[in-house]
Amino acid sequence: MGDNKQQTKRIFINDVDRYSSKHIAKFLASCVVTSEDEEEAEALASPEGEPAFHVVGTVPPSSKGEKWDFLREKYESPSSDELLQHLLECDVVVYNISESATQQQVEEATWVLTALHNEMPSFKSQKLFILVSTVMTWAMTKPQNPDEADVLVSEEQFIRRRPHPAFRNHHSLEKLVLKLAKGKKSKLAGYVVASGLQYGKGEDLFHYFFKVSWLMEFPKVPIFGQGTNYIPTIHVSDLGGVIQNIIQLKPRPKYIVAIDNSRNTLEDIVQMISHVLGPEEIQKLPPQEAIAMKAFKELECLGINLRLETFIINDFFNLSWTSEAGMVENMYNIVQEYKDTWQLLPIRILLLGPPAVGKTTLAGKLCHHYRLHHIKLKEVLEEKIAQLVSGSRTAHTYQTADFPLAATGKCACFVPSGRLVDRLLCEIVEEKLNSKPCKNQGFVLDGFPKTYEQAKLIFSGKEDLALMSKAPAYKQAITPEYVFALDASDDFLTRRVQGLPENVAEKMRYTQDEFVPRLTKHRQLSGAEETVCDYFDQIEVHPLHIEVRTDDPEYTDIMKMITRVVGPPKNYGLSPEEQEEQDRKKEEERRQKQSAEAAERKRRNEAVLAEMAAQYEDWKNLSEVKRQESEQLEVQALPLRNYLMKYVMPSLTEAMVKCCKIKPEDPVDFLVFKKQTFQQNYLY
Repeated sequence: MGDNKQQTKRIFINDVDRYSSKHIAKFLASCVVTSEDEEEAEALASPEGEPAFHVVGTVPPSSKGEKWDFLREKYESPSSDELLQHLLECDVVVYNISESATQQQVEEATWVLTALHNEMPSFKSQKLFILVSTVMTWAMTKPQNPDEADVLVSEEQFIRRRPHPAFRNHHSLEKLVLKLAKGKKSKLAGYVVASGLQYGKGEDLFHYFFKVSWLMEFPKVPIFGQGTNYIPTIHVSDLGGVIQNIIQLKPRPKYIVAIDNSRNTLEDIVQMISHVLGPEEIQKLPPQEAIAMKAFKELECLGINLRLETFIINDFFNLSWTSEAGMVENMYNIVQEYKDTWQLLPIRILLLGPPAVGKTTLAGKLCHHYRLHHIKLKEVLEEKIAQLVSGSRTAHTYQTADFPLAATGKCACFVPSGRLVDRLLCEIVEEKLNSKPCKNQGFVLDGFPKTYEQAKLIFSGKEDLALMSKAPAYKQAITPEYVFALDASDDFLTRRVQGLPENVAEKMRYTQDEFVPRLTKHRQLSGAEETVCDYFDQIEVHPLHIEVRTDDPEYTDIMKMITRVVGPPKNYGLSPEEQEEQDRKKEEERRQKQSAEAAERKRRNEAVLAEMAAQYEDWKNLSEVKRQESEQLEVQALPLRNYLMKYVMPSLTEAMVKCCKIKPEDPVDFLVFKKQTFQQNYLY
């Protein structure tokens, strides 16, 4: 098995942090040898299920937070010598210059190709150099018979190709690859892949249209120019498949156009993106508006007008297409890929609770935090009434005997006998939840539905689907994922309402005459045999009950609890302006924190210095005390010294002299005897 692993091809890919190279690398790293591909398995000599390729590549040093688990090795900003050494260890070198018109990648690829060509005599086996270029090197190519309608430019005419002015260096590098890496016996085989504009897996060039559609920022998705130009495209995974086939098959043609089989104009593509993901309408704007709106960095790519005819990948390659028919035909799958890649998952929240518990305030804060849509029943009904009065396309659906309307000068209102029945009310709410904004970003449903039956009318699915599951069927696309049931004591709610200004209480229907019946009604519904919370328990979306005890206007603790349950936002995040404002606030907070810390350090230092000064004073006082005690002891010791000098020392001296002369056997007894004699003579 060790020999087999050594024969698995090692593939280098440059700039794996970029959109195209990253997904090509991921595709190749995911290729495995299977028993269905016996010839290729034998050629690669890898056991079944083993990776067909070991992918390595360059990444920037600033991408340490990125996950590169699909790379066998990654090289962070290697020097020229280090890079060449890594390239010499590989069987295949894939250099991708398709994403940019800038010079840096082209110059680097030129250097790599030249260096490999110079090292070719030392190659032990043949290496492949695959240049991933772009159809922009064909942008100015005209058909051989331009007078004929619907004439396609054939892939076989690659020698006649004429590049867009911004891609002339790409064109020159393509020719250099075909020149240096040619010949059957050459140890450096070269291929050029002219890639269509790439899409899929989160998007790159088309990202602006997807983002604007998903955010619903404009009533119509802008398209810059007339949009009648034909754009050759390819899904980025299919581009990876083309490179895989080149590595495995080593086809005779060295120049390969990689595009899908679509014939779509820019208008076709943007219209379909808007239809599936956005407001379903487009608006044509002058191209210069794209620059003013900061929509595109490389608008020239979307201005290409080229219809190419390719045969190599269709006739010689064995591609497992992801999007053979192109963007328009596969838009629903591409949109789902886009959402999955960007983790654009709608967050659906329902807030329940008695009046004045804080549902609307909390819903507003959640909508701001998660960038969701605040669904309030009153506003939904007003919007529907406005549509009915203006005669919109959906008006006829609700103009029934159950829904009589009386028109006034300003708006429509319900006549007393025309009270909305639950069925119609729930249909209106369901329609709102099925709208594109709610499906894209999500929503916070504020206090509705209130009953079990209302929840069932809005969210229940077909009964036959429930047979396959223990839980009742429900409409997953609009049913809340999180249900939070707020509650508080009647006394707490009453005190909160009584503390409101009169004009605010009237506006929110919290006057004494309105609030008490509303609270009573809520308590009755909460005590019913089947409640709205029971419905969500049955479909296994279990409500979280939260007790509101403090009158915190910011709902800090409850927000922390809910955001901990829901998790982080699942959208694009902040706009550049909002990000700038957030960065400004963070910088201001950082400066305030630094100032506070500096003031605290100064205070501590001053306290330490004061303490040291006090200790020094104490030490000085202690030294003075010790000096005075010493002097006092000396004064007290003076009489004793004088006494000893006068009466003791002479006798002791005399005794010591006699002891030295006599030299008694026991000097101690001799001195004791003398002491006794001294005491008898002088003390008694």
